[in-house]
Amino acid sequence: MRGAVSASSDRTACLTIDPIQTPTPARSEIVGVIKRIVAENGRDYVWHYSFAALFLLTISATTGFLAWVMRDVVNLVFYERRADLIVLISLSIFAAFVIRGLSTYGQAVVLAKVGNNLIARYQRRIFDHLMNLGMDFFSSQRSAQLIAQVNQNVAGVRDLLNILVTSIARDAVSLVVLVGVMIYQDPMLSLLVLLIGPPLVFAVNYLMHRLRRLNRDAILVGARLFGSMQETVQGMAIVKAFTMEDQLAKRMDGLIGDVEARSNKIARVSERLSPVTEMLGGAIFAGIIGYAGYRSAVDMQPPGNIISFIFSFILAYDPARRLARTQVGLEAALVNARMLYEILDTEPRQEDSKDAKVIHVGEGEIRFDNVSFGYGDDIPVLRELSFTAGGGKTTAIVGASGAGKSTLIALLQRFYDLDSGHIVIDGQDISGVTKRSLRQSIAYVSQHPYLFEGTIADNIRYGRPDATDEDVRDAARQAFADEFIREQPEGYDTPVGESGSTLSGGQRQRVSIARALVRNAPILLLDEATSALDNESEARVQAALAGATKGRTTIVIAHRLSTVINADHIVVLEQGRLVEQGTHAGLMADQNSIYARFHNLHDEAALGLVDDTVETAIVA
Repeated sequence: MRGAVSASSDRTACLTIDPIQTPTPARSEIVGVIKRIVAENGRDYVWHYSFAALFLLTISATTGFLAWVMRDVVNLVFYERRADLIVLISLSIFAAFVIRGLSTYGQAVVLAKVGNNLIARYQRRIFDHLMNLGMDFFSSQRSAQLIAQVNQNVAGVRDLLNILVTSIARDAVSLVVLVGVMIYQDPMLSLLVLLIGPPLVFAVNYLMHRLRRLNRDAILVGARLFGSMQETVQGMAIVKAFTMEDQLAKRMDGLIGDVEARSNKIARVSERLSPVTEMLGGAIFAGIIGYAGYRSAVDMQPPGNIISFIFSFILAYDPARRLARTQVGLEAALVNARMLYEILDTEPRQEDSKDAKVIHVGEGEIRFDNVSFGYGDDIPVLRELSFTAGGGKTTAIVGASGAGKSTLIALLQRFYDLDSGHIVIDGQDISGVTKRSLRQSIAYVSQHPYLFEGTIADNIRYGRPDATDEDVRDAARQAFADEFIREQPEGYDTPVGESGSTLSGGQRQRVSIARALVRNAPILLLDEATSALDNESEARVQAALAGATKGRTTIVIAHRLSTVINADHIVVLEQGRLVEQGTHAGLMADQNSIYARFHNLHDEAALGLVDDTVETAIVA
């Protein structure tokens, strides 16, 4: 495979690899992800997280106070019957709950605001990065699965930061405060409680090693499921036409069962921590009750200290259990964050060179000089191709399917870099100009018209964002789209639906042609631009294109002879090589030429679409 493609494939293998074979990240790598997230976002959110931490510390302080005050409640109010302290102690407990409630609200709102902003920030960042990646990246991905995975991964950064803040500022501090109260009330009992630590740490580490791999596998399989659902919905017309319901239902049932099985396995593994913590907690609590009962019965000590200790232990149990489970949630967030960074770290393969210049297209002469290209080392598509498309002239590309016609147009737009050779426009090698200026000099009509969410006018204006309403209507008139657009319920403001579903194939194609015409670019690329039109519509659009191509360098890929006959120059490709070139009349002069056989097989009057099978037989 070419270096550009193979390198991209290596970097993106994590997105397409079988989940079972996914490697487990090293701990140093996990720490690196955390450091990176903090480094990228810490400074921007330091005050927000500081406020959240302050609220969480307040919650911890009030929790510790409630545990500590229980000694005075029991000893002074119930044991010594100090009536003068009832109001004071009651008000202090009420105040603690009020402060705790307000602090809980404050930290929840702050963390939610920061979390939502983080998601928005990474959504913008990932979208901008995807826009900068080359076609080689997207050709190796299932688009629906990629989007489903990205949506899931983005939340990982937010969850990771929130878990770290709440674990440290709330649970860890609360645990420290409550353990401090426990030690203050009874050091011996505290030592007994602390024995729960080592076995709990051992159990957590064991579970985390397994959960790391399970979480990543579940994310990948879940992305495959949602990607398949999206593809099925988008292709519902084909599903119905070919009665594929049962086949797809069976396939979907397998994916859903796989997701369910992995989710159940994650639940079984992660929840194993619950019986461990409950058993250890129960053993410690039973020991506390036994020890406290003995001291109360034998030593006749006031129960206040023991009650305060027990209350502290009960309150400390929840943050201790949350801290033990923190790593469970942390692992899932880390896997999501790491997978997101794998996409963000994928380097664009077609970066503009440091000295890249803006292209200036005058005459618009395009020269292919000994161009070779393949999507892989063993899949050559173009072989030492050389020809010139005259400036302001129309050049038609003829050849069987797989001859490299569409690849030629893709290379001209620098969707891929060449293996060897040069493509030169007015003496400027396109590898040395900015991609943006190059593509702004080109208007492109694909054989598969694609419309975006929005109105018809919006889709035409994508060709040139500063186009006026009159420019849009004029382009539509040139593409013979104005008439049917005006018949729509809202005219040019009619929504086109998903991928233009509210329009017919021919209507979508004419809108896409109008989008190219409004661009007013010096170079026009037509990749079977009239393939979706009936004969009458094609004749009208061809007349419009004849006017639009005047003064523009036009490269046409077409199977219909009407387009080829009128071209100024015709290039015939076979298996990626140029085998013939010239005018229609010149090529027809040799009745044994590939082009002549191509032409003679068809009835010109019918102007019918050439069948790929027949065409392949001709050029062979």
